[in-house]
Amino acid sequence: MLRVISANLNGVRSASTKGFFDWMAQQDADFVCVQELKAQESDMAPGMLAPTGYQGYFHYAEKKGYSGVGIYARHPPLKVVVGLGVPEIDAEGRYIELVYDRLSVVSVYLPSGSSGEHRQAAKFDFMEHFYRHLGGLVACGREVVICGDWNIAHKEADLKNWKGNLKNSGFLPEERAWLTRVFDELGWVDTYRRLEPDATESGYTWWSNRGQAWAKNVGWRIDYQICSRPLAYCARSASIYKTERFSDHAPLIIEYDFSF
Repeated sequence: MLRVISANLNGVRSASTKGFFDWMAQQDADFVCVQELKAQESDMAPGMLAPTGYQGYFHYAEKKGYSGVGIYARHPPLKVVVGLGVPEIDAEGRYIELVYDRLSVVSVYLPSGSSGEHRQAAKFDFMEHFYRHLGGLVACGREVVICGDWNIAHKEADLKNWKGNLKNSGFLPEERAWLTRVFDELGWVDTYRRLEPDATESGYTWWSNRGQAWAKNVGWRIDYQICSRPLAYCARSASIYKTERFSDHAPLIIEYDFSF
């Protein structure tokens, strides 16, 4: 059994003070993919770099207190791929991949375009480069799980107030169409949606800190484990952990009947 967790921490140091690593130690996960570290290596305590039983691998943003992704792994990889090879994208610390014989595990953090037109343009640029990269991963010969905050709700069922967000970043027609192409043209699979085809409110993974979004469950499903098709069809269970709050996102946990 392969157990994979994806969690946007909205600051690894903040999540640590809220008990994330204590919780993680109890999860028996093979991989824990994290996003939005908001830290540099010098900020990381030893327990954040290598929690008991795991080794952490990271792609830090150049800008302090911004972005950054990582993967905590029980098993040493054959290779670590850091970044997409596009300097302006890689400066923001948005992609890391661990390569094994039969498996690649990716942690990715797509940009948010909500802060202005310039950031939406940066998001579209990332999507263009990432689409080509996804096409290459399809042909890599390994099974692949891509964990992360994609900052896109794909369908109306994936957010509470979809009618009010049709012109907002994260639910723009162009973004949703792009994600459809990832699935329909490249063959990737939204693994949670495959397991839970009818889930609506129970599938949300992010809630705004504004108003009472958490209390009222006015959420979005923007955190995914998107897999190569054979691996996606090995998935046996999916859950979203909401008992404790480590950030404005909730961890997404999926188990696969797969040995690598």
